[in-house]
Amino acid sequence: MNSNFTIAVHSLVYLAYLPGHMASSEAIALNVATNPVRIRKVMSALRYEGLVKTKEGVRGGYMLGEDPGKITLGHVYEAISRGALQPDRQTGDPKCECPVSSNTQSVMDLIFKEAEDSYASFLHQFTVASVLLQIKAD
Repeated sequence: MNSNFTIAVHSLVYLAYLPGHMASSEAIALNVATNPVRIRKVMSALRYEGLVKTKEGVRGGYMLGEDPGKITLGHVYEAISRGALQPDRQTGDPKCECPVSSNTQSVMDLIFKEAEDSYASFLHQFTVASVLLQIKAD
């Protein structure tokens, strides 16, 4: 998995920390310690899922599209990183007569799907608001 999930969570928590305020990609990038272009890419995926709202222009930027208590990390994972556990490279050859070569990938696909579903389910236990509360408690 790449760091886009963590960047997305950090960005949403930062927006929750500034309720009702717009934050530019530059401001979010400064807080996350990354490039504004990367923030815009991540925020685009979050906007598509309704997790953030955008406003263009001089006073534009991003704000939460939902109550932070309703945005789970599972929602963020599904918006940003779904499929990230599945390796990029396929193994075997489905046309091969050997049952190991022709069937290993399909079995592994099922295993990775179950792992992904389990991981997403685990992440649904946490909300952007609960992450912010933990940060404030430290």
